[in-house]
Amino acid sequence: MNPIKGHLAPRSALHDFLAPDSIAVVGASLDPTKRGYKAMVGLVKDGYPGTIYPINPKADQILGIKAYASLADLPGPADLALICTPAPSVPELLRQCGANGVKGAVILASGFGETGTEGARLEQELLAAARDAGVRIVGPNTSGIFNLHQKVNLLALDNVKPGDIGIVSQSGNMLLSLALEAQHNGQVGFSTYVGPGNQTDIGFEDYLRYLGEDVHTRVATLYVEGFRDGRAFLDVARETTALKPVVVYKSGATEQGQKAASSHTGALAGSYAMTVDLLRQAGVSVVQYSDEILPVAEGLGLLQQARGKRVAVLADGGGQATIASDRLAEAGLELAELSDTTRSRLGEILFPQASLANPVDVAGSTDTKPSLLADCMAILAEDEGVDSVFLVGMFGGYSIRFAEELLGDEMRGAESMIELARKTDKPLVIYSLYTPIKPPALRRLHEAGLPVYYSIEHAVRVLAALGERGHYLSTCADHDVPSALTPAPEMQAVFARARDEGRDLLEPEAKTLLRTHGVDVPIERLARGAEDLAAVASEFGERPVAMKVVSKDILHKSDAGGVRLNLQGEVALRAAHAAIMASCQTYDPAAEIEGVLVSPMARKGVEVIIGVSRDPIFGPVLMFGLGGIFVEVLEDVAFRAIPLSRHDARSMVEQIKARKILGGVRGEAAVDQEALVDLLLKVSSLVEAYPDLKELDLNPVIAYDDGYAVVDARVIVTENPVIEEADS
Repeated sequence: MNPIKGHLAPRSALHDFLAPDSIAVVGASLDPTKRGYKAMVGLVKDGYPGTIYPINPKADQILGIKAYASLADLPGPADLALICTPAPSVPELLRQCGANGVKGAVILASGFGETGTEGARLEQELLAAARDAGVRIVGPNTSGIFNLHQKVNLLALDNVKPGDIGIVSQSGNMLLSLALEAQHNGQVGFSTYVGPGNQTDIGFEDYLRYLGEDVHTRVATLYVEGFRDGRAFLDVARETTALKPVVVYKSGATEQGQKAASSHTGALAGSYAMTVDLLRQAGVSVVQYSDEILPVAEGLGLLQQARGKRVAVLADGGGQATIASDRLAEAGLELAELSDTTRSRLGEILFPQASLANPVDVAGSTDTKPSLLADCMAILAEDEGVDSVFLVGMFGGYSIRFAEELLGDEMRGAESMIELARKTDKPLVIYSLYTPIKPPALRRLHEAGLPVYYSIEHAVRVLAALGERGHYLSTCADHDVPSALTPAPEMQAVFARARDEGRDLLEPEAKTLLRTHGVDVPIERLARGAEDLAAVASEFGERPVAMKVVSKDILHKSDAGGVRLNLQGEVALRAAHAAIMASCQTYDPAAEIEGVLVSPMARKGVEVIIGVSRDPIFGPVLMFGLGGIFVEVLEDVAFRAIPLSRHDARSMVEQIKARKILGGVRGEAAVDQEALVDLLLKVSSLVEAYPDLKELDLNPVIAYDDGYAVVDARVIVTENPVIEEADS
């Protein structure tokens, strides 16, 4: 069980009011149907030790606590104000909060930006009032907050126990679902909950920083529908995940980037897959299904990490061992190769018919002595080739299934497992089909901090998260990014000219940009007219060449008939030139054509794509994947936020499904993957150096066993580039 080490700095201002010593309930009520009443009940019932100030001009007291007519009448300042009144009243109340010294306000009311133009205007008025008053805002349109270690329960939820899982959820019903699931589990508890609402003032990144610092939070868990500032969230996530696990369930997909897309990269950016990749790049554990949120949060909170992805499966039934093996493989985990010593030791205590290969099947050996499972787990945990131990089957239910007399032995087995967990740094994860009925041995395990699951799939997802986190932490030293690239003045001038002319870079300009910064681009010649073709033909001789139209008005050349391949000699060049001109003029009669670009045909290799898009939520993002014309169909791509470290670049190459092709198949040579990594890093640096660069597509890049060739390059210019200041 690994302790939490260190905390983030500087300290978040949110501590001043998310762990308040005094609370004003504005709109406190005697009506049991009102939130102002329920909040008071939650505080009183849970024994909040701080000062409560009910604000109600028509009541002398509420639930036995003296009430005040207004914030101005309070005898002292309140750390937190819970505002339960309608939307139009909120801006003025925030001004009163400022005059009273209130540090933060939780605004429950809806009727702001989520309702339309008038609501958006009111929300801006609210924000201006809060900033003038120096008051931070949770919400508006929030479900509320709780801090169970401080006995702050402004949601008046019953039977929610304090624990170490912090939650930020844009859905109040999702919180309720998790709370009910935790209640059924019986061992899971929560530290702080916040409903961010409209994120008018405080965004997910701020709440994550708070949870990262909070000593009562061991794992931060977030249900996210949309980020306000995705780049800021990634920055905070990198800091936080170095200290404690962060679990995110992201619903839906971002569409802003897709609407404005004019390249392959832009069309794929803004997707759910992109968001998942960027979160994982920052060390976040992303869960795909809502019912995985609490199991993964619990497992990471209890066990923190595994040093690798090699799992030993111990089972008392062959069918479930097979299911577990299938799920582990699907999750990217490995069945550990057990040492001869381990197998020999297992053979000494199990029946001869037991299977000693991984998965280990005890084959009835434990039917009369279930504590043998603990002995087997200890043997497996001592194997250096094992990173985690996964017990699968009916432990906890032997006394139910076979004989009541086995209960004592099961309890002894549970105590042995608990002692093993204290001694080893390897996660012990348990699935039992008896988990739903909570027999004594399983209750004892759970109470002692061993995760016990009723679903093999949930248990495997926890094992995967532990392995992913361990791998991330072990590679943190490799996450440094290369030094910044210095832009070339001549290329800055090219960007400025293109922007002034309202166009993107022409392909020759895009390739010159790449060459200027050390990217390997094949030689090529621009023929502005048919009269230039004789010289071009003479230069290339009988070498097969490709010819492509160069026009600011024709983005997708193949669609316009603007590409001809495998041309040899002047006659072929002239015929191809005439055909391209005719096709492009038919495609777009008004297109301005600069000429044709002629270059040698690339030799056979593996086609990949490298691209960049500036996502409106996450900023500059780099994409890598299978290239050619099918990239948007197959979508076998990986994304990372720029700037990239070498580890980021290498992990992109390793992530795509087509990585086996890169490694060489059917007699083909493996491609030079380190050259691709270098190219990804150079592109990342280019984007940082040139804020005018909005989107970039290198498609295809032909990967070889001795390097690569950039065959096509497209650079889209932003109309109003934002120049980011360097960190001081």
